[in-house]
Amino acid sequence: MQRAIWVLWPSFIVAAVAEMAFFALFDPGELTLFGQPLEVSRTAVYSIGFFLFWAFAAASSALSLYLGRDSSRR
Repeated sequence: MQRAIWVLWPSFIVAAVAEMAFFALFDPGELTLFGQPLEVSRTAVYSIGFFLFWAFAAASSALSLYLGRDSSRR
């Protein structure tokens, strides 16, 4: 459980900052996917964006935790 917190909490903070920075520059109503406008609400775009940022940050944190473990635990 402690390792999950080590991964999820920092990645949550990073996702929140990434969300603010990304949507400060880009309007969710003007985003396109393969040249087609997104057919979802602004709230859905914000939510999907946050969870994608969180997933990428969690993967990065988990990889750092995995690579940083000592050799006696392998």
